[in-house]
Amino acid sequence: MPPALPPPAWLDQPADVDRLAHELGKQSRFAVDTEANSLHAYQEQVCLIQFSTTKKDYLLDPLDLVDLSSLAPLFADPTREKIFHAAEYDLIGLRRDFSFEIVNIFDTMQSARILGYKQVGLDALLALKFNFQVDKRYQKADWAYRPLPPEMLNYARLDTHFLIQLRDLMEHELKAARRWELACEEFIRLSKPNGHARSELPPWRRVSGAHNFDPHQLAILKELSEWRDRTARKLAKPPFKILEDRRLVALVQAKPAKLHQLENLLTENQRRRFSTEVLAAVKRGCTAAPILRPRPVRPRQACIHRANALGQFRKDLGKKMHLDSDIVLPKAWMQEIAEKDPRSLEELADLMPDSPWRLANF
Repeated sequence: MPPALPPPAWLDQPADVDRLAHELGKQSRFAVDTEANSLHAYQEQVCLIQFSTTKKDYLLDPLDLVDLSSLAPLFADPTREKIFHAAEYDLIGLRRDFSFEIVNIFDTMQSARILGYKQVGLDALLALKFNFQVDKRYQKADWAYRPLPPEMLNYARLDTHFLIQLRDLMEHELKAARRWELACEEFIRLSKPNGHARSELPPWRRVSGAHNFDPHQLAILKELSEWRDRTARKLAKPPFKILEDRRLVALVQAKPAKLHQLENLLTENQRRRFSTEVLAAVKRGCTAAPILRPRPVRPRQACIHRANALGQFRKDLGKKMHLDSDIVLPKAWMQEIAEKDPRSLEELADLMPDSPWRLANF
């Protein structure tokens, strides 16, 4: 960290939240980031919220604070810009844990994508724009650990310290490239909640690699994944630290009934701790009723043709403009257009809300 950089303010008292809200209330914009513990806990939660203004960096400890409601009006204020890098994950956590409504964002990573940058990670952009090297060793750290050592505090503050400067550089480049309006549309789209969280699915439907399982295998998978989920909750660990998805899939395929059959399926530590429970789950699954997947509604052939044509269109235009295809036309919009088959600009506009630039140019 540059020696001229003053230390960040650590905030962990109720009065600190009100003081922070007062300070941010003086700003027309501020930078935001979060750190969570998804790799270290059964139930992920936001463990740190970083804020930066042009003058100061703040680290807010939500684990010690019950009420963050004084910050809610700032996040919901459409006249106040919130600057993120890769906003999607942060927005999910802030809405889930604190019920914040968040409007008027600027996303520096999405800006870099719209400009056609090959490397859009914050570390790459800081190195390119400010000749600043970020130590990435704490990317997978346990942010619920307290007290956080100085090195982790410094790492966290750097996620927001440069964002306001970076945002201004990006705005200049976006306007020079005539893509400012497209970026503004993307910021609006990204700030809106979209879809359902993966955690809302039953455990067996969250397992990767099981898409070809038959109904009998799905019954075994269901018993194994529910056992894993219960164990993870009890031990306060993420499920993958109990048993990885690939091992669950291998267990379903092998259907072991004896201890010695687990030798190549589980690690030594997993066999020592969980072998009896794993075999019991497999046995329950073998005798359980088969699970029939909901039969998907097959789209009409004309809809498939439209989706393929739209997919090729956005791929070709993206290549021409040096853009990823989802920037040209987000997948959810592409699918809805293919399904609804709009016949006029007015009908199309209803399927692409807040996107006049795309409508005019594409």
